[in-house]
Amino acid sequence: MVTVRAHLWFANNDAGEAAAFYAEHIPGSSVDNVVKAPKDAPGPEEGADFVVEFTVGGLPVTGLNAGPHVTLNEAFSFYLSVEGQEEVDHYWDLLTADGGEPGACGWCKDKFGVSWQVIPKELEQLSGTYSTPGEIATMNAMLQMGKIDVAALQAAHDGA
Repeated sequence: MVTVRAHLWFANNDAGEAAAFYAEHIPGSSVDNVVKAPKDAPGPEEGADFVVEFTVGGLPVTGLNAGPHVTLNEAFSFYLSVEGQEEVDHYWDLLTADGGEPGACGWCKDKFGVSWQVIPKELEQLSGTYSTPGEIATMNAMLQMGKIDVAALQAAHDGA
């Protein structure tokens, strides 16, 4: 049987730390297996975390600590579907803390360089198929935001 999993290259050799962070803070996450680096491995020192298998919100992921030759970027992101402003604020603050970076339209990077989209279910509901004036107004409001503001989305939708 074929399986699919995400594979992330951690240039700073912090796959194990990232996996533990996600396991602690993102529901449905766990550290599943850690393979230590053999002698002369490309990346971490012998005995350090080399390949880290973990789960983020139910999605299987392999983290590879193999040195700075490849870096993470926004071409890959985790889409974190949350409910309400309180959850938006919680996860946004968690993911942007300690060196993480806020971005536009609900995107941010965590302190490990992994990109996330912190998207409230209300945005999905108010956006629909982007075919009505309210849905288009919702999208246009979202495009002006960093962290998503649910009340502002609702106001844009209702004001259209």
